[in-house]
Amino acid sequence: MNPKVDNGRKIVICICGMAGSGKSTAAKRLAQHYGLKYFSGGDALKAVAAEMGYNVSGEGWWETEEGMRFLKEREKNLEIDRRVDQKQLEWARMGGVIFDSWAVPWLLEGGFKVWLEASEDVRARRIAERDNLSFEDALRFLREKEARTKMIYKRLYGFTLGEDFTPFHMVIDVNFLSKDEVFEALRIAIDHLVLKRRD
Repeated sequence: MNPKVDNGRKIVICICGMAGSGKSTAAKRLAQHYGLKYFSGGDALKAVAAEMGYNVSGEGWWETEEGMRFLKEREKNLEIDRRVDQKQLEWARMGGVIFDSWAVPWLLEGGFKVWLEASEDVRARRIAERDNLSFEDALRFLREKEARTKMIYKRLYGFTLGEDFTPFHMVIDVNFLSKDEVFEALRIAIDHLVLKRRD
């Protein structure tokens, strides 16, 4: 069976998880597999940062001093996040999309929402390897970023990122899963629960 989703179907899928959980990798692969458009909340925020004069080039920009500086600016001006989140909701209304986003699962009615759960140590090790950082630096950036980001969403929308799983249809523990295993678990869930396919 062709895995591509009929363009006429208003499928919306959200893959969520803290930094280093593998949400971007999984969402991009699923988008390619099903022929969906891929949108990233992080990429949307980086585009705003670039418009504001930040140099956003390079892998792992969020875990840099400049990425942290932008995060502090977001804390002072919540309108930055609100604007990005409203744009994501516009994209969601088009359908045929998959999101790697922290805010969309709470703001969007409908859609299929999955949280990828991974421990802080596992995520810091993945970020260190991905961005060529020491484990200690990766852990420090991760903790600061997540504390500030949680504060932003708590003030804006009232939910606690990484602790409130109310919007999610599934939570998958990815601590001991490979990228392929995560993809396969998500593919099976989407085929059966979203597309109602039977093998």
